[in-house]
Amino acid sequence: MKIDLNADMGEGFGRWHIADDDALMDIVSSANIACGFHAGDHVIMDRIVRTAKAKGLGIGAHPGLPDLAGFGRRVMPVSDTELEAMVAYQIGALQGVAARHNHRVTHVSYHAALGTIANEDPERALRLARVIYSLDPDLTLFVMPGQASVKAAEKVGLRTQALFLADRAYTAKGTLVPRGQVGAVIHDTAILSTRVRRFLEEKTVLTIDNTLLSMEASSILVHSDTPGAVDLARTIRDQIIALGGEITPAYRLIS
Repeated sequence: MKIDLNADMGEGFGRWHIADDDALMDIVSSANIACGFHAGDHVIMDRIVRTAKAKGLGIGAHPGLPDLAGFGRRVMPVSDTELEAMVAYQIGALQGVAARHNHRVTHVSYHAALGTIANEDPERALRLARVIYSLDPDLTLFVMPGQASVKAAEKVGLRTQALFLADRAYTAKGTLVPRGQVGAVIHDTAILSTRVRRFLEEKTVLTIDNTLLSMEASSILVHSDTPGAVDLARTIRDQIIALGGEITPAYRLIS
């Protein structure tokens, strides 16, 4: 069993840092790198790419809305043209940084409210899929099963990689429990270990209302800003290894 373990990274700005990216890069196999809108900047991006290359990690763009104060988690009114341009701008910036270090961006993972905007409107999901495909048809879009982005990617010929968000609670409909609601974010390692084991063995997850939800995914995500993210990532890694799994960068799982 080969599976990707990825984390959102570079989500600081200037002298401010959100997470221990260096420690996470010793654990995970892929890094979703903030591209300067919801977080991140040119220096942070450069450092993350350089370190990821040295450690053999796959890298992907983690574009968000231009909302540093809200960490990209507030939905903003933007036109279709602006939405397309901001996604192209962010992915292109990371591609440039990666090229400087002889590394390559292999996937895209929408951040927070940007993903919400895309997945609430199939037409906008399609627009963004076309933008990504135009930048590099070999890019893979990270998705949650059942999202509008899945169908959009299929329409334009863009590959997808299904995610299991280990540190976020799910509803019975397969959506994420809204942040701010009790139990929405999971930071207890014992609970997380049980969730990951069930996912790996059964491809299911126990939802917040105690129903079993099918979870067909080949990549596990942990958010770097979740309290105790390094311990959570280590717990996931240990569980994968204990079950005989092999942690593998996402791009190597795509045929």
